Amino acid sequence: MEKDNLDSLFDNLKDQFDIETPQNHHEQRFLDKLKANTIASTEVKKTSRFNWKPFLAVAASIIICLGLFTTLQNEPEDLDLASVSPEMSETQDFFTVTIENELKKLNKERSPLTEQIINDALARIQLLETDYKKLKTDLTESGKNQRVIYAMISNFQTRIDILNSVLEQIEIVKQYKSNSNENIL
Repeated sequence: MEKDNLDSLFDNLKDQFDIETPQNHHEQRFLDKLKANTIASTEVKKTSRFNWKPFLAVAASIIICLGLFTTLQNEPEDLDLASVSPEMSETQDFFTVTIENELKKLNKERSPLTEQIINDALARIQLLETDYKKLKTDLTESGKNQRVIYAMISNFQTRIDILNSVLEQIEIVKQYKSNSNENIL
């Protein structure tokens, strides 16, 4: 049935078809026009198409940087004794100055005879410094817990005690050496 419809359609259009022979080089002219249209359309696409990739990369980098900045900015710094109260600030200042002065005295006493004692003391002081940093983190996390505050004060006192003890040991060594030199003469 479809074949009949198709045959009747072609029969009705029989005299309307263009059956003339095209001019010479018709195919070449057609291909040239087609090629010219293809080149023109790609040039239009190239000039009208905007490359967003570099801008998207920059925008993504800015967003990441801002995210990191706000994250780092929101993290609280570790608290120390000075952040607890004005009295604790004075206490921290006292201990800090005292420790610095004792360290200066200790370094003045350096000699081949006292080198080992001083190095051992400085190693113990460094361990206490590391513990103090942990205590600062604990103070921040605990919300200024009194036990952490006492541990921080105790840490300062222990450092001062170590330094005083080493200075006393150095004095004993110096006296012993002085006495042994007197006995030899």
